[in-house]
Amino acid sequence: MTLTSFFEAIATLAGFLFIVTSMLALGMSLTIPMIVQPLKNVRRVVLALFANFVLVPLLAYVITLIIPLEPSLKIGLIVLATAAGAPFLPKLAQTAKGNMAFSVGLMVLLMVTTIVYVPIVLPLLLPGVSVNPWDIAQSLIFLMLVPLAIGLVIKSSAPNTAAEYNPLMSKASSLSVLVLMVVGLGLKASDILDLIGSGGMVALVLFVIGSLAIGLVLGGREAGTRSVLGLGTAQRNVSAAIVVSAQNFAGTNTLTFVLVAALVLLLILLPTARQLGRRVQEPAVPAAPTES
Repeated sequence: MTLTSFFEAIATLAGFLFIVTSMLALGMSLTIPMIVQPLKNVRRVVLALFANFVLVPLLAYVITLIIPLEPSLKIGLIVLATAAGAPFLPKLAQTAKGNMAFSVGLMVLLMVTTIVYVPIVLPLLLPGVSVNPWDIAQSLIFLMLVPLAIGLVIKSSAPNTAAEYNPLMSKASSLSVLVLMVVGLGLKASDILDLIGSGGMVALVLFVIGSLAIGLVLGGREAGTRSVLGLGTAQRNVSAAIVVSAQNFAGTNTLTFVLVAALVLLLILLPTARQLGRRVQEPAVPAAPTES
């Protein structure tokens, strides 16, 4: 085993542990009614679906018209734009002091919709591409939905056990994502430099910022909900994008683009979430007294 393959295995394991532990932690901290309740707001659900599955793909298409991209990079951007429901969303929402129940409900809603949406829409946007729905669904189900369901069962049947292990899962999740970022940056440093020269990095940054703006604008006035929809719209489902890219575009730069995008998303959205969280914590500045 080479040193590169060793660190790639570390990054893969860290990503796996992050997804599973974060889903377990969420399940052990919430109940099903808490997840479903925020989704009873029909207007909020419609806006979330419209933002993620209409406006974001449209944004990606416009960016490809403005910035000339190599075909494989253009494909990578379109694949990312069609995949929503990232498992990292609840972690971002927690950092942003957002509505945690809404973040989980939104993640599940977008993830399930992605399973149906991608196989139908992607061939229309990229003629000649065939996508196996089960290949996308199984990774999302077994890595995300199953651990979430296990956590919910533990929470409902053994709340004391959930309270004991939830902090452990949360710490494991935070450590895993830290390892993933550090190792991933080291492995993909040259690819990031190549993307900067190709215009792919500019397109990617514009895509993330534009998606974030779409979600924030449609998120309404309530700060906790607005931050979650903004971050949830910007944070794409890289897991699903990797499955599609590996199956249909092996040997091209599409998969590399998606992997680099995973790092860029974290580097942009984590600081953004922290800033949003600080705004929630900052007390309003009282108005200066006026002299009578």
